[in-house]
Amino acid sequence: MQANAPEIRNLNELRTYVHETLCELNDFEPGAFAITERLIVRSGEPCGIFFCMNGPRSVKVTAIWETDTSSVLFYGSTGERTQRTQLVRAPQLAAAAA
Repeated sequence: MQANAPEIRNLNELRTYVHETLCELNDFEPGAFAITERLIVRSGEPCGIFFCMNGPRSVKVTAIWETDTSSVLFYGSTGERTQRTQLVRAPQLAAAAA
């Protein structure tokens, strides 16, 4: 269930990695479905990003990047965690919060 990711230097690389991984884990055609994201805030401070991809037949899969542990958690359509990726190097969240 745990995977190691290549070094991710910026938010665009993180978005690409999350999109490609969600497609791979759920047998979606890469690029066929849009992904949305929301900033996660705890006590007024940004602490991660919530990613959501709406697939075929109203299937919804998600991922959460948490900055505290520098990891990405991937969830399937029923809400079960399907993968945890420990990032070697994570981008700065301040750029997304601005």
